[in-house]
Formats: sequence, C-alpha cells, structure tokens
Amino acid sequence: MSFMNKWKEFIKKLRAKIRHIAIGHLSLEHQDIQRNLESIRLAIGKHESRSIKNIIYPTIQEAEFKVFSQFGEDGIIQYLIHKITVSNKIFIELGVGDYSESNTRFLLMNNNWQEKIVNCGTEHIDYLRSDKGKEIYYKHDIHAISAFITRENINKIIKDFHVPEDIGLLSIDIDGVDYWIWDAITTISPRIVIIEYNSHFGPDYAITVPYKKTFDRMHEHYSGLYFGTSLAALCLLAKQKGYQFVGSNSSGVNAFFVRKDVAGKLPKLTAKKGYIKSTHRDSQDENGNFTYINSHRERLKLIANKNVFDLQKSTLISIRKLFQLS
Repeated sequence: MSFMNKWKEFIKKLRAKIRHIAIGHLSLEHQDIQRNLESIRLAIGKHESRSIKNIIYPTIQEAEFKVFSQFGEDGIIQYLIHKITVSNKIFIELGVGDYSESNTRFLLMNNNWQEKIVNCGTEHIDYLRSDKGKEIYYKHDIHAISAFITRENINKIIKDFHVPEDIGLLSIDIDGVDYWIWDAITTISPRIVIIEYNSHFGPDYAITVPYKKTFDRMHEHYSGLYFGTSLAALCLLAKQKGYQFVGSNSSGVNAFFVRKDVAGKLPKLTAKKGYIKSTHRDSQDENGNFTYINSHRERLKLIANKNVFDLQKSTLISIRKLFQLS
C-alpha cells in the first residue's frame, strides 16, 4: 500500500474514532438531560400532589395533572388515594405500552407503591432494563411480565403475582375487550379501578365489542375506532361488582371507579352525568393515515357494519342499526 493510501486509511480510522467518541459523549449528555428533566417533573408532581391533598373538588377532573400519565390521570389518582384509606399499597396495571407513559408510574415513584405491570410483547421490560428505565427498576418494587391478556388467563396472571385480594388499584387499558377482562376478574377486589371507555359509543347504551380471545384493535377495523366498551356498560358492571362511578378524566378516555365500602363522600355518578365526550381525532384511513374526523357520528359511520353486544338485551346488534346511521 502506498504512503498516500496508508495516510488516507489512517485519516478514515481517526475520523471514525472521533465520531464514535463525540456521539458517545452526546449520548451521555442526553442521558443526563433526561434524568434532570425527570427529576424536575417528579418535583413538580410532588408539589401538585401535596397541593390537592386536603381539597375537596366537585369533579375529579379538577385534580388532574400529568407527570407520566398520558392525560391527567396522575393527579386524579393522587386525589383519590388522599380521599380513601388504602390498606395494601399495591397496584396492577394491564396495558402499559413501553412504560414511558403509564397511569401508575408516578404512583410507583412518588408514593413507593408496589407495582405489577402486564403488557403483550416485551417493550415495557426492555424499557425497564435500558439506561432510561434501569433506575426505576432497581429503586422500586416493580414486577413486569409479558402476556397477551384474555378472559381465560387473567386470573392466573393475577394469582401468580401473589397479591392480597384487597389491593389498592387496578388499571385496565388494553384497547380491546376491556369490559370482558374486568368482568372475568375474581381474584382481587381493588379499592380503585381505572378503565378505558370508547367515547364514540356515547353515554346511553350499555354496549361492548363482543369477546374475542385474539382481539386486536387495528386488525378488527382499519380506522382504529372499533374497540372497547361504552361508559354505561362499565357503570353497569361496576354496580354488579360493588363499585361506584366517581368520574372520567377531561379527555373522555378513562373512567374511575371506587369500591362502595371505602368511597365515603366521593361523587356517585351515572354514566350520563359523568360522561365526557372525547375530542381525540385519531381515526385512520385504510393506508394508516390519520383522517382527523371530528364528529362522533361520522366516526361511527366508518364502523357501522360492525356488531356490538348489548348487555341489557344480551344480543348482538350492528352499530348502524343501534345508532340509526344512514
């Protein structure tokens, strides 16, 4: 190899090494920034939590604040645990994505509750073992497993956690057969239950998507709108299980229930009284592009040919017929 070629090869290797050092240095700086931002978020969240501790709000939406939750669930959860007695500070969250956002992560980090989280795939486990999440993993009592949740396996999943029946909180957000999962749970009786509802189904009908063991929201309909349950259906099930509906978050996504024996002076609402219409415009076309449809009725027209199960009549009915869509 000529001297010039050797020199070029040396320069090439030197640049690669400099680039590697620079990128590594930037990565370390980025991690430091991320940790500092998280510390600030936690500090603000702690302040918010203390500020609502002794306040009584007419609606739980007024307690909302966000640290790690997707909307304002962190604040509502803090408000509720200040208003009721919790004997066993344990929660189970079904459906957590990659855990960067979660209904219960602030409860873990701020209040040091024991946490059990379940999600299909391993992205939540990978997150907790990554540089971003490993500090959470070793500082807190968190148990994460991977499982596709069904009516058939949910009680075994919970039994394997070895938790008492009277746990503090259960959160269900699996974008599908949420109603059927809560209905199937018999091994625990949480003091607080948070569960997603489908705002498009409105406040009047007690309906849910039919149970399907392999339900996948995007596979069932390209729009992503065919999933879950109505708020009225959840309120009906809650009553059967001994819970009262205390309100929804202001985004119209999650409903909050508290066990009647510990609810005290918390609101006792009907589905119509506590229903919040979601403003989310997350419908998609057949190519996976967002269509940003505003009207709930127009959204329902996209899934008009799909069936829902009417819990009060114990029958399947098409969305078109139920909502009288043209």
